Amino acid sequence: MTRFRSARLVTAGLVVLLCALATGQAFAQAQAWLDRDRIAFGETTTLNIESDETSATPDWSPLEQDFTLSGHTSRRQVEIRNGRQTARTLHGVALRPRREGLVVVPALQVGSATTAPLQLSVGPAVVSAARDGAPAFVEAEIDTQSPYVQQAVAYTVRLYYAVPLVSGQLEQPPPDGASLQRVGSDTQFTRDIGGRRYTVVERRFLLVPARSGTLTIPGPRFEGRGVSGGMFDGLFNRGPRELAANGPPSVLSVRPMPAGIAGRDWLPVHDVQARWLEAAPRARAGEAATLVLEVVFDGAVGTQLPDVVVPPVDGAQIFAEAPQYDETFEDGRPQVRLTRRVSVVPQAAGRLRIAGPQIAWWDVGAGQARTAATPVLTLDVEPGAVRAPTDRLGIAGTVDPERVRAAAPGDAATTPVWQWLALLFALLWLATATLAWRLYRRTPPAPAVARPDAPAATGARRSPRQLRVLLQTGEPAEIEQALRGLVVPPAPDLDALHARLDAADQRDALVEWRHARWGGGDLGAARRRLITAFRHGARETPGTTAEDEATLPPLYPRR
Repeated sequence: MTRFRSARLVTAGLVVLLCALATGQAFAQAQAWLDRDRIAFGETTTLNIESDETSATPDWSPLEQDFTLSGHTSRRQVEIRNGRQTARTLHGVALRPRREGLVVVPALQVGSATTAPLQLSVGPAVVSAARDGAPAFVEAEIDTQSPYVQQAVAYTVRLYYAVPLVSGQLEQPPPDGASLQRVGSDTQFTRDIGGRRYTVVERRFLLVPARSGTLTIPGPRFEGRGVSGGMFDGLFNRGPRELAANGPPSVLSVRPMPAGIAGRDWLPVHDVQARWLEAAPRARAGEAATLVLEVVFDGAVGTQLPDVVVPPVDGAQIFAEAPQYDETFEDGRPQVRLTRRVSVVPQAAGRLRIAGPQIAWWDVGAGQARTAATPVLTLDVEPGAVRAPTDRLGIAGTVDPERVRAAAPGDAATTPVWQWLALLFALLWLATATLAWRLYRRTPPAPAVARPDAPAATGARRSPRQLRVLLQTGEPAEIEQALRGLVVPPAPDLDALHARLDAADQRDALVEWRHARWGGGDLGAARRRLITAFRHGARETPGTTAEDEATLPPLYPRR
């Protein structure tokens, strides 16, 4: 029997353990992403993996076939969300592709979770001069050399250094006649140039020319301190050396706004795509149907966008929420995704046609004016559940006799059901109020208000044994309450009880009790005399009644 019970316990433990493992596997999560998904051959990109299993480490072996791995890092972070503490571990590794083309980063195992596969586009190697083998140099890259006025242009600054840096500062002076805004965070990778490996820090900016003509962007500057790591540096303890690098300026030819283009319609971008993201094919009269509009602007920022408004629709009301903006950087230039939720309330059944907004923009690539528009949306509107109030009313301020006669209460064929229900509920309420009033008239007068410490009139009388125990151990207030409850109806106070008692020994016992409690007498002797006098209950005087029930009790208790 003992062995059988032990086997059952072991089996139950295994089941619980398997369930725990299955639960942990179901809820374990691991997310992977690349800091750059487009690189040149010879460059590196960082693969980041975030896992909620803090003790688990990724299995990097599937990457070794297509990548060279370096720079492994691991960092744990703890955050509090909704009052709960959450711990996560961020793993990182630098990947150098072994070939050009589209390279797949395979799924990796992290504890009980698995990451999703990723794609990396590897282009041809970049041919760059190492500036005569300098340990550090900077360069700048512009998206276009001839932008339009108010066109958003991507401007990228790169710092190359081949020695470890102790400190440093990369600066980009602002140009005159244009706004220059930093976008995102710095990106770091490595690149081989002339047989020497450089670490590259890439910083992105957004340039918007304010006027046409020649625009000069000052070259970026770098100042820092680095260590060459040579043998003689360590031997003679020379320490860090000063580093300085200046990039060449960039000169742009800014084109003016084309003739015939109004200022409010001027939107120089690469592309604009508009569509209905969510749209219900059917609707009901008097009820709101929700639509979601999406517009993607390629080559613009949120501050450049026009007000995207759905035009009025015949036979419906339009209610639009505030637009939401999602700004990103794609293919070296800015991109904005605008979404706006719109509620359409049809006023009648039938077919409703909704035309989207018309967005005028200028194609900077083709040099032409274009218009983006959503396709016309058609909704089949069904009749509403309740007829609109306007069906029974004429023009505001006038009365139609025919409609008034049709809605007369005397015509049962046209009287709405809700009017009969309202009349029925009114009659029921009137009958209920009448019945309550009659019952109130028949109710006898309420008894006199008793003192707060008076016993209830309907309370049960105590047995002699219960009374004896209470007189021996109870509190003085409990004893007096029990004594007043010995007569029916209960006496409001001890004076009234004294007047209703027929036995002299009971009246004398009450007098001694009051003297002992309020006059400083022997309370124990008074208890014993009450026990003796009331051992068979109270003996009332024949024909006596309680005080007038309509009389209020005294404000203060008698002593």
